[in-house]
Amino acid sequence: MELKKDSNAVAIDMLLIVHSEKRRAAQATHLDPQADPGALLQNRGGFQGVRNGIRKWQELEENGFQGNLPEKQCLQQPQVITSYDNQGLQGDKNGNMRPRQPGGKDAHAYPWDRSNLKSMPLDLRHFEKLDASASQVTLKSGLNELVSDLLQEAHSDLERVRAIWIWICHHIEYDVEAAQEKDRQAFKPTNILRTRKTNCDGYAGLFERMCRVAGVQCVTVPGYSKGFGYKTGQSFSGEFDHAWNAVYLEGRWHLVDSTWGSGLVDTATSKFTFLYNEFYFLTHPALFIEDHFPDNKNWQLLKPPQSLRQFENNMYHKSEFYNKGMLSAHPETPMIRTVNGKATVTIESRAPTLFMFMLNGKQEHGLLSLRKNGMKLEVYPPTMGTHKLQIFAKGNSEIYSSVLEYTLKCNYVDFSVRLPTELHQPVGPSWFSEQMGIRKPSHPDPIIHTSDGRCSISFVVEEGISILASLHGDDSPITEETKRRYIFQMNREKRTELKVQLPHAGKFALKIFVKKRQEQGNFVFVFNYLLCCANTKVNWPMFPEIYGHWGQDNELLEPLSGVLPANRNIPFKLKLHGIAKALVKGQDTWPLTLNPEGYWEGSCNTAGCQEVYVMVLENANHNFYSYILKYKVNDQ
Repeated sequence: MELKKDSNAVAIDMLLIVHSEKRRAAQATHLDPQADPGALLQNRGGFQGVRNGIRKWQELEENGFQGNLPEKQCLQQPQVITSYDNQGLQGDKNGNMRPRQPGGKDAHAYPWDRSNLKSMPLDLRHFEKLDASASQVTLKSGLNELVSDLLQEAHSDLERVRAIWIWICHHIEYDVEAAQEKDRQAFKPTNILRTRKTNCDGYAGLFERMCRVAGVQCVTVPGYSKGFGYKTGQSFSGEFDHAWNAVYLEGRWHLVDSTWGSGLVDTATSKFTFLYNEFYFLTHPALFIEDHFPDNKNWQLLKPPQSLRQFENNMYHKSEFYNKGMLSAHPETPMIRTVNGKATVTIESRAPTLFMFMLNGKQEHGLLSLRKNGMKLEVYPPTMGTHKLQIFAKGNSEIYSSVLEYTLKCNYVDFSVRLPTELHQPVGPSWFSEQMGIRKPSHPDPIIHTSDGRCSISFVVEEGISILASLHGDDSPITEETKRRYIFQMNREKRTELKVQLPHAGKFALKIFVKKRQEQGNFVFVFNYLLCCANTKVNWPMFPEIYGHWGQDNELLEPLSGVLPANRNIPFKLKLHGIAKALVKGQDTWPLTLNPEGYWEGSCNTAGCQEVYVMVLENANHNFYSYILKYKVNDQ
């Protein structure tokens, strides 16, 4: 069977789920690592099909599971529950009790009502002590004693299920080799507990077996899943590729998938990594259906149930989409056709969240702006055809996780929309720039159009924060050394102003960085603007070069051009703080005088020089002048 997202699934045919009182303790469970966004992915190795796996489980039961354990172990069952109440059971024509089929009271409304990720109200803080205890339980002998040890801190069916879930998710790893070799021994209970490895059939079987020993009704549900190897919009047919469990708690059936809750397989190295995923414990059925389609529609636990065609065509939100607080995304279909060369995606989230995207594996050709309750992304594919769009979210962790994938169909390219390669994410000011100390921007929109190639941008900067800006454009003379020379930064009345002059027409990324002055380290990128100019006559020179003694509160009124004409008298006007004297030095030296308004004024002649400097004397008792500005003079 084709390798897919989660390991081999142990599917249990509902006719085979029936267990007599004698062998209630003999059924095992199934595991299947869920494919998560990013580099770590899951394997879903096919066995001989889920139903063949079930038949194998039946053989194991017939042979007697406890017969494979030392006799002494078989007798030690102090805490194991050996009888059920009648909840979740129904009698067959032979008088045997079997798990009842889900009915109307088990069904949840579809679509999701956004109220809860779980199928019952849960406060996960209530499980903290139980989780810590269950994860530390060690396997001393057999399965029965293991369950007994796990139940020491469990006082309800919910807590019993939780303890079993936590133990499996933290102690059983996915056996990639067994899945690839279709090793049937990999899901035999004794082998699972001995090797601590199994495939997805083993996970589901082990979970069911342990629940039954604990006295909790549990069944294994076979079906299709969207995991590693899944292609957007693909159809499902033939053998089922996955299995999970349903448990009966508080009068209703609930869904769990311990395979996808335990960890991930890196397909590049075929190595399994434990990475606990809370999402697949008692998942709300309206969310579970996004990547799990059972063989029997009743096990969807939905009203109305979804068809296989709907399952194939519906948008697939990865578990991290919900784990990181996302609520919805638009479009709601996995394939997007561009309109006039553009595709737009919006996401709504419960709280401010950082996002990024990749188009065909690169962070290019898109404008991503952050909102307090989500984000908006506009993508412009550079070529016609099919493109892969991935969206990532950061949440409370330091890692971006893949939350959505779209397939873009582009039949038209708007070549007038060519975005700079260095245009990073996000664009425009947002809640994040406020959080980083930049408030009240003069330009709240991410795109700035200028007809003459110049613009002035300002914002309030929190005390103790330093700002750095750089200009980036494709096919331009801007280099690493000059990327900040087309921007002149000044502070005015608690606002920082950035004067920008473009070297030519086109589109440019104006990147904004911040740094706390008292902290070591580099400046941190916060956001950028997209600057657009269609005027082909634009050809502005760089601003003058700034030296370290140029104070942050200084102000330059003229000359703003960093290149001065030859053989001309050039007026100078600056506001300089804490200065005793100021002068301009070219071929000769010209002093600047302080006027009543607080500006240093004067002029110089550029004849006979290639460079002009502005110099200041900070202390009248000293005779050492410092350079603060440098201008170049045009060739004569």
